[in-house]
Amino acid sequence: MQYSRRSYRQALSAGDMESFAVAVKETDLWITVDKSVPVSGLPGKVEHFIWQKRRLLEDYIEKDPLFARTLLPHLVQEGAPPIALEMARAGNMAGVGPMAAVAGALAQAVGKWLLRISPQVIVENGGDIFLCCQRPVRVGIFAGESVFSRKLALKLETRGEQRGVCTSSGTVGSSYSMGRADAAVVIADDAALADAVATAAANRVQDEGDLKKALDFARSIPGVKGSLIILGEKLAASGEIQLVEY
Repeated sequence: MQYSRRSYRQALSAGDMESFAVAVKETDLWITVDKSVPVSGLPGKVEHFIWQKRRLLEDYIEKDPLFARTLLPHLVQEGAPPIALEMARAGNMAGVGPMAAVAGALAQAVGKWLLRISPQVIVENGGDIFLCCQRPVRVGIFAGESVFSRKLALKLETRGEQRGVCTSSGTVGSSYSMGRADAAVVIADDAALADAVATAAANRVQDEGDLKKALDFARSIPGVKGSLIILGEKLAASGEIQLVEY
């Protein structure tokens, strides 16, 4: 299907930005930087950076295998690398395991690294996004077979502030979810946190009666700016959510 081929990524390109893809094992990134930045050679540098981050994480998991398996909050061992600490912190705040934050954490690590050379950055990692842009950005919502899928987008006006926009689903993709939400989208100051909270919010949705409960949960986490949950023909949102046509 189209989603699995990531054809939706072309919609993330913009006139004042340049995009390219980088993949390392399960980490599959679509990266957008300011057109003022020379992109020649940049994909290779990003790939090297990802290998470094993944190697640190994989080496740590060998010492602490429960880190990669648990679905519950986890205390890391002494000497854990910064990315493992970020993932564990986000998972602990959301009440889920640290791997629930891995896609957002890696997108954020790459994004912050690129901000040293580009005034605007968008890094998408399998539907989980880190962004920092001067202009408004639209992020399309894919929610499987829901009537809202590919019909709506989030409009973000970050004015140069960093944001994480992450999605979890019980009906789309290969990531594990205990819930049935077609999409649980969370906007936060931190992409690792947005990823973990999106997972936890989606886990709470089994039927329409759970939508408010899941939104209230997401809103209770410090650093969360807004959340949106889709279940079939029902959509609920709270916080800094601006919806526009896709």
